[in-house]
Amino acid sequence: MIEGLEIYEHNIAGYQPLVYSRDWMVALLNHEDIMRLEKALEIERHAQTDEVFILLNGQAALYLVAGDQPLQVVEMKPGSIYNMLKGTWHNLLATEEAKFAIIENRDTDKFDTEIRKLTKIELKQMHGQMPKWVK
Repeated sequence: MIEGLEIYEHNIAGYQPLVYSRDWMVALLNHEDIMRLEKALEIERHAQTDEVFILLNGQAALYLVAGDQPLQVVEMKPGSIYNMLKGTWHNLLATEEAKFAIIENRDTDKFDTEIRKLTKIELKQMHGQMPKWVK
């Protein structure tokens, strides 16, 4: 250990909060089965906070529904910052090697997450916008 420095890693599937401050946290998210197109059946939102996604590795796309707009798919670029505004329904599609950094309010995952099923119309909209790498 180096004084004044903390180093965190997360190398298994899923989401792991790692760094906490009083108000915010940083998590790593590695590919999970629910990021496959055939498993992408749900979408979530946070009423009280934005959520920042940074793609670190692999290929990924955000799918989102903002207000009364139709579902949109946004292909992510590694190293770009994607700030999902509070109240926006969202989720991820990703390749198996995908890894993300997530910055959000502390304990958003426990106290400010609402999940719902995608509608048949939203599923159709999503499938019509898929990047070529999505299988």
